Amino acid sequence: MSLFGQTKRHGITKSGRRSPLPIFTTDPEKKYGHSLTSPSSTSSSFFSVFYIPMPRLPFLRSSSSEILLNGNGLSSKPYHSNSHRPRRYVRICLPIPPRIISRLSRSNPLRTILILFFCLLFGIFLLGFRKRGHGRNTWSPPFVDPNTSVLSPEEIAMIWEWEVLSGHHPSTQLAPDNIPLVPTIHNPVVPESLLPSLSSPSPLVAYHQRGATNPRTQIIGRGPDRHYIPVQEFINANPGFPSRPTPGTIIDLDLVVEKCDFGTNKYVRDCLEYLRIGAGLDNGRRVRRGNYLGMYKHLYSESPTPSKQFALSPRPPSIHSPRSSREPLSLPPPFPVSPTFSSDDPCDPLHPRIFHMFWAGPFTDKPYMAVMSFLFTQNLGLDRPLSEQSTIIRDTCRPQFWVWINPGPAAAVPNPSARREMLEQLNTNPWSAPFLHDRFRDVVKFKMWNTTEQLDGIPELKNYWRDMPIFNSGGNTYRQPQPQQTPIPQDQPNIREVLEEEAESELESEVSTEAFQPKKKKDIFEKVGSASESDYDRLSVILSDMARFVLTHRFGGIYLDADTIFLRDWEELWNYRGQFAYRWSWHQKYNTAVLKLHKGSALASFLFKTALENGLDFHPMTVSRYLKDAGLERLLFRIPDALFDPAWLNMERYQRDRPPFPYFPEFSFFFSNDKFDTAGPQPLGFDGFFRGAFSYHFHNFWWLPFDPSRNWPDLGPRFSEGENSIREVMGEKVSFEGEEQGGVGGVSKREDMDDEVDLSWSTVLKRTFEGFVRGERPNMYGEWLVW
Repeated sequence: MSLFGQTKRHGITKSGRRSPLPIFTTDPEKKYGHSLTSPSSTSSSFFSVFYIPMPRLPFLRSSSSEILLNGNGLSSKPYHSNSHRPRRYVRICLPIPPRIISRLSRSNPLRTILILFFCLLFGIFLLGFRKRGHGRNTWSPPFVDPNTSVLSPEEIAMIWEWEVLSGHHPSTQLAPDNIPLVPTIHNPVVPESLLPSLSSPSPLVAYHQRGATNPRTQIIGRGPDRHYIPVQEFINANPGFPSRPTPGTIIDLDLVVEKCDFGTNKYVRDCLEYLRIGAGLDNGRRVRRGNYLGMYKHLYSESPTPSKQFALSPRPPSIHSPRSSREPLSLPPPFPVSPTFSSDDPCDPLHPRIFHMFWAGPFTDKPYMAVMSFLFTQNLGLDRPLSEQSTIIRDTCRPQFWVWINPGPAAAVPNPSARREMLEQLNTNPWSAPFLHDRFRDVVKFKMWNTTEQLDGIPELKNYWRDMPIFNSGGNTYRQPQPQQTPIPQDQPNIREVLEEEAESELESEVSTEAFQPKKKKDIFEKVGSASESDYDRLSVILSDMARFVLTHRFGGIYLDADTIFLRDWEELWNYRGQFAYRWSWHQKYNTAVLKLHKGSALASFLFKTALENGLDFHPMTVSRYLKDAGLERLLFRIPDALFDPAWLNMERYQRDRPPFPYFPEFSFFFSNDKFDTAGPQPLGFDGFFRGAFSYHFHNFWWLPFDPSRNWPDLGPRFSEGENSIREVMGEKVSFEGEEQGGVGGVSKREDMDDEVDLSWSTVLKRTFEGFVRGERPNMYGEWLVW
């Protein structure tokens, strides 16, 4: 409501009631009914409003003239008004309860505000104190990631030189300029032709480096020549199937980054085509024409060279960082650089081909799918009979899949019979029992995880980790009741030997649901596995963040999260001499769901020493800070996520204008059988699923089955016992027609067939892998499983 064209403002009468007449004044005491020295009457119980007078500017205090701006500049003209300019006030709302303000002195409100302001600054200052390892505190600006560096620049330079001389840096990327490296470093795995500007700097670079105390280090290539494989050389030996990569083939990740890096506006769709065509995965189906196929080359082989050995440059004796209370960095001599691949000795003992996977609790369909995809894609010699075992080992370097089982809660203390119980459960669990068959025992190995034994195996941690909480992820620390105390020997006998020596009774053929389904418990230290989205086993996830670095540092190889599915042979990645993880979506961070570290590398030693001083935090975001603060990011190659996680950018709402196929706006779509989105899985099958990527990461969803209508290992009559145990629990009956158990070609016959009309991608992939094991179809390279 307005009165005489003015907004109606109510005043306050002496009796305390608001006047119905408008008040035209700039005095807040009359206008708002309170003084400047007290909080506003309209304040809430948690906030107080103050009105602070603004000082008048000098040129506004004159009542006789007014400063104006005309076309010629500043001028003054007479000011004929009888009134002076009104005083202005600033309205400040502070999170201070009015009852506290009323108790403070009202004589000087500015002094009160200043005191409170400095108290707030002091509180923010206190927030900057952060705990580091062994109970020490350091200060860093609050609300900003603190510097995590604990090694001196000289120690960082020694790590850089050690990794380069050991042949672990097959890239042209340089070390940061602030690292005091020696003037010249020989890179034994990069040819001199790729480093012309480094061995002989340009005149402009030499001019800028003249007079500098630490000029740029010259890295001189001393590696073998690289012969890139043309796309036209891929031979269509088996029409409709691609050929396996030639042993010794290496992927050039520098070229992959140029074509696939999200930071340079490259699309995942184009990256997958680049990988698919360059590796010959579209053999017999290639539709690209023209002479520009050379732009897809990214695989190469090396010229024959012998093994090489280099020594570190001499260093001053005192290079220890004052920020660390531990022992100074001590590194062994650089590893011998492995010779070029030879068919006579395909395996490199210094770099074993081991895939590691960590799993907590009973075995389920999630690790089952990871192992099944491993059997379907990797070069394991399963197309040749067991009688040719020695020939297979001599001709190829077969990778192994080590499944590390943590049978109890993450913080549990294992009892002496824990390993025997674990083996019994694996043998009776329908999801894991097939992999104990003689056909797979040489390539799939189950290991028991023991935190005490594993952490004691890390020299950088064994003397300190017992005094620290080991469950720390991104600054969120969970203090476990007590550490494990019972070490378990590393060398573990075969399951059959254990069962025979202990003369255990025969195991029951019928398995209850508790044998292979995790139990839901309320206490975070008692949870085993994730049965639902609301019952998330956070401690096991945190433990796996640390386990991946422990396993790769102790044994070498590549770690993979259990929610990973293999999509092609990893021969090119195994032969890559460097270490890598992949990019965290659009962030300049690492995701360690895929992690390759060399056994006993200097980079891994750095990570453990740094994590020890930062509370044993191995979250991928924190590890990214470790590497960035120390200037070691280029030693752990950050591969574009299209190679291992091609749906991640779409899920983050990026590149939806040209998404890859299939299009997953959410990770849950992998398990969805919505009739509008699942027309592709059945006709396209495995070949249409992110063709070109090395793996697919479906990001948790442990509680969603891959195949809801057939949620059991459907592997035919040879493994019918496990299938029957689950189906009997589900109230179903099954009988097999065809050959007896142990034969090939048996077909299960259900009395109440009720399959889904539309199948999800997860269902199609599961049934594809199972068809290979049943002997009904070849693998992705046209090879049949021979029993």
